[in-house]
Amino acid sequence: MSTTPIITLLSDFGINDVYVGVMKGVIAQINPALTIIDLTHEIPRQNIAAARFNLMNAYPYFPDRTIHVAVVDPGVGSQRRAIALQADDGFLVGPDNGLFSGILTQSTIVFAVELTNPEFWRTPTPSQTFHGRDIFAPVGAHLASGVSLNELGSVIEPGTLVQLPIPELTKTATGITGSIQYIDHFGNLITNIPADDVRGKMGSVTVNQRQIPTGQTYSDRPLGELIALIGSHGWVEIAVNGGSAQSELQLELGVETRHGASGNRVDVAVTTEMKG
Repeated sequence: MSTTPIITLLSDFGINDVYVGVMKGVIAQINPALTIIDLTHEIPRQNIAAARFNLMNAYPYFPDRTIHVAVVDPGVGSQRRAIALQADDGFLVGPDNGLFSGILTQSTIVFAVELTNPEFWRTPTPSQTFHGRDIFAPVGAHLASGVSLNELGSVIEPGTLVQLPIPELTKTATGITGSIQYIDHFGNLITNIPADDVRGKMGSVTVNQRQIPTGQTYSDRPLGELIALIGSHGWVEIAVNGGSAQSELQLELGVETRHGASGNRVDVAVTTEMKG
């Protein structure tokens, strides 16, 4: 049984301006039958690490062969590559600045191209500030409509794709030290410690020398109290029941440049002590 192809959109454009609607209009001009799903357009401005985290966590919930168009692109108009990738379970279209690197840790890239064929752009002379409209949205629409990757541009080696590094975990016999990789809308601090590494043996979590009790749900602590738990995304999370852990702990993720890309600087260490 055939299904209507799906395109997802993720960006830092917000919803106050017409940018997102214009991208959808460009897609509809090419193929109005396509299904478009907005992942989010509220990624913090130019925050590639936040885009990486959100796209990585949304990706497994979509059917195979979904086309994910992601545009968080502080290097737009520069020498950074515009790319389209075929993974073993979906397609990715956007700038080569590290925002796909989370998915690259979970899926195999079977084919990759730099988008050098203007036949599949909105115009052969794209804006230097809006590749989402002029390159990425139309390429996603053509890809969803049956155009093959090798028609879209020049083949590139997957090993040359820009990676946005996340600090590695430090594991000992009594615990794991990680970092904060994302802060969500609720002020929850999401670490890079996977649930599978601590499930059933998480004794305590320490952030900036402050020990935080653990639990299963937010309500395991009184209102306004900190708690560490495994979040629905599959990572250890620090939260406040009815409040914001970010505000309580007064934490911010900074911004720095890696490989020409803007990403989060990890300023916080999270140590998980094991039971038993």
